[in-house]
Amino acid sequence: MKPIEEITSKDLEEIKLVVFDVDGVLVPRGTKIKQEGYITTLETKVIADKQINQLRKLKEQGFNLNISSGRGLYMLQDMFGQVLEYTSLTYENGSATWIDGQIIQHVNSFNYMKGLRKKLQCDEIVKNKNFKGFEPKELIITIHCEDEILKIPDLVDEHNKSIKSTGQELYCLWNGEAYDIGVKEIQTKAIGLTNLIKYLGLEKKNSLAIGDNLNDVDLLGQAGISVTADKEKVKGDFYVPLFGEKLPADVLMDSILRNKISKI
Repeated sequence: MKPIEEITSKDLEEIKLVVFDVDGVLVPRGTKIKQEGYITTLETKVIADKQINQLRKLKEQGFNLNISSGRGLYMLQDMFGQVLEYTSLTYENGSATWIDGQIIQHVNSFNYMKGLRKKLQCDEIVKNKNFKGFEPKELIITIHCEDEILKIPDLVDEHNKSIKSTGQELYCLWNGEAYDIGVKEIQTKAIGLTNLIKYLGLEKKNSLAIGDNLNDVDLLGQAGISVTADKEKVKGDFYVPLFGEKLPADVLMDSILRNKISKI
């Protein structure tokens, strides 16, 4: 891995699509969530003015831009409302993409997830001292916790036995803040990127992606150039310090803009 400052115009000559993870990359890490009965309170972070200007400049240079996140669409539209004219949104770990005013769904997880959320709302989980709340999602399940609750992966394992006949099973990924539950292999950020590349008429070699967590591993593996913002967790062609003075996306965009490449 090389520091992102060493990326050159030659490295970037084939790049036409830049994909950003959200938490820890475009905005600081950390989700504040509180659930009491039927009331869920979420604190959202909004993209900073500097990143808005950087995205605008990249768009003006002809790059396609995409934000790829495990979050739901409504939250991403709230967080990035000021840049929706510049970027597409791939949400819920590659499940669907909002682009050109339309939603393209890449995965139908209904039959695999059916009945699971009800099982996960048991007292052993929601009354656990580490339970914070379910993040509103349509196609995956995300449960925020102060620390791991082993009952959650146990219930997912039980559920997997009940859907074995489908030939699929669910993953249950703990990222240090929450459990993400989705369909293995077909409900990933890599699937979202593959479908976006196809929609745009591009090839893998035309894409660059940056991420910092375990649900970004497959995303970076599917990109032509991979940039990790946490080289202890995720490998990449280039790396950006996770806890530097600037956000990783800020450093990456400065490095691209410094090379003054135009795709128009």
